Amino acid sequence: MANYTAADVKKLRELTGAGMMDCKKALDEADGNVDKAVEALRIKGQKGVAKREGRSAENGAVVSLIADDNTSGVIVELKCETDFVAKGDKFQAVANQLAAHVAATKPADIAALLASEIEAGKTVQAFVDEANANLGEKIVLERFAQFEGAYVTAYMHRTMPDLPPQIGVLVELDKADAELARGIAQHIAAFAPKYLTKEDVPAEVVEAERRVAEETTRAEGKPEAALPKIVEGRVNGFFKEATLLGQPYALDNKKSVQKVLDEAGVTLKRFSRIKVGI
Repeated sequence: MANYTAADVKKLRELTGAGMMDCKKALDEADGNVDKAVEALRIKGQKGVAKREGRSAENGAVVSLIADDNTSGVIVELKCETDFVAKGDKFQAVANQLAAHVAATKPADIAALLASEIEAGKTVQAFVDEANANLGEKIVLERFAQFEGAYVTAYMHRTMPDLPPQIGVLVELDKADAELARGIAQHIAAFAPKYLTKEDVPAEVVEAERRVAEETTRAEGKPEAALPKIVEGRVNGFFKEATLLGQPYALDNKKSVQKVLDEAGVTLKRFSRIKVGI
C-alpha cells in the first residue's frame, strides 16, 4: 500500500480540485508521490474533457469587474455542471481571471475572446479546457458584456445565499449617479427587460405580437370595429412589459423607469443582463 497521509490527500485536492477518491487513487498509483499524482490527475482530466462535451453545464456564476473611475466595466458568465463546483474558490478564481482578461483586452466577441492569449502561449480556450480538466466538470465560457462610458457600474444578484451571483447586470449612464445606477440595475435584475426602448424591439417581434393580439381578440369575440383599438392596447402592453424604459420602476411603481431617469436628469445609454444558464 502506498505511503501517504490525509494531509497529502488534502494537499492534492487543493492543488487539482479533484475529488477525494480520485486523489486517493492517484496517490496509490503514484506510490504516495504528490507531484506524480498531480501529473496523473491532469492527464486524466485532459482526457476527460472531450467526454464531458455532451454534458449539460447549467450552473455557474456571473462575475464583474468595474474600473476604479467607473468609466468601464465587464460582466462574464462562466458555467459548470454543479453548484458544488460553482461555489468553490478555484472555479470563482477562474471566472475572475477571465473577467480581468476581458477588461484588459476588450475582445470584439466571444470568438475573439476564446482565441486571445490569457497567458504566454495559452489561449483563453486552452485556459478554460485546463479548468475543465482540473475541476472534473464541463466548464463553459459563452457570454460576456463590456461597456465604456461616462459612468458604468454593475449589480450582482445571488439567488441563493451560499452560491456565487447567478445574475449580473451592467449599466451605462451619461453621468455619474451611483444611487440611481444601482437602483436601475437592481430593477433590471428583478424584472428582466429584453429591450431598452420601443425602438429597439425588432420589427418582426412587434409584428408577431400584433398578430397574436389580433387573433386572441378575434377568438374572444370582440366587435370588429373595436379590434384596432384593443390590438393596439395589447401591443402597447407588450412594450410596457418588454422594454426597460416603459416598465414601472421597482422602487416606485407609480413612475416608469423613463420618468425616474428624466426627473434625475440622467440618460441610461445601455444595459446588459446575464443570468446563468438562461
